[in-house]
Amino acid sequence: MIASCLIIVFSLLLIAYWFRYSCILLLRAHAERAASASAVPDIKFCFADVQARLKTAPALDPLHLALQRDYEILIYLLQHAANLSLESFEDRLLVLDYKVMQWWYRLTRIAAPQQARRALYEMASVLNVLAQKMGEQAGVQTEA
Repeated sequence: MIASCLIIVFSLLLIAYWFRYSCILLLRAHAERAASASAVPDIKFCFADVQARLKTAPALDPLHLALQRDYEILIYLLQHAANLSLESFEDRLLVLDYKVMQWWYRLTRIAAPQQARRALYEMASVLNVLAQKMGEQAGVQTEA
């Protein structure tokens, strides 16, 4: 009985570790591709502005609301645009990472503001990746 519980706990820890490591690798790979291209901020979304303001902004809730607005716009576009989809495993993994980081932000925003800032930064990075992938599918060059 104890051995079974230990195996289950250890397996869950390994899955959580794999998930975090995979998400970080996906975001780093995209950041490297974006760094090699000329980056022009996209003024339609707030995630680039949020990443810049995270270093100095004392209040995190307005930044979280801006990211949530961008997320809702992206999801609306995915649901209603004919040629847009995020069907690859990596894209679904990033959407799940956004939701996990949103949960983590809500847990840490009062007790650990630095962790909350990191969660918001990762949420903005995920939105950046998803918006670029959707722009590529639509045939638009969005570089942010």
